[in-house]
Amino acid sequence: MDIRRATCIIIRKDGEYLVGTILYSTDLRWSWSPYDAWKTRDMEEARNVARETGGIMVLFNPIVNQKRVI
Repeated sequence: MDIRRATCIIIRKDGEYLVGTILYSTDLRWSWSPYDAWKTRDMEEARNVARETGGIMVLFNPIVNQKRVI
């Protein structure tokens, strides 16, 4: 497996990572673990979600546990 293909974008806010919305609600669910986070490789989608939630975009590679704010 190519390690670079595992890299994705996650959203961080106040030290927690966006997981998604709570079922049957519009409330957001957050987790302290980046491994639980909602992941995407689409930069524009991530930018929109970060803007809507007030979070920041973070490049994350779960294989080597590297994070970098973008």
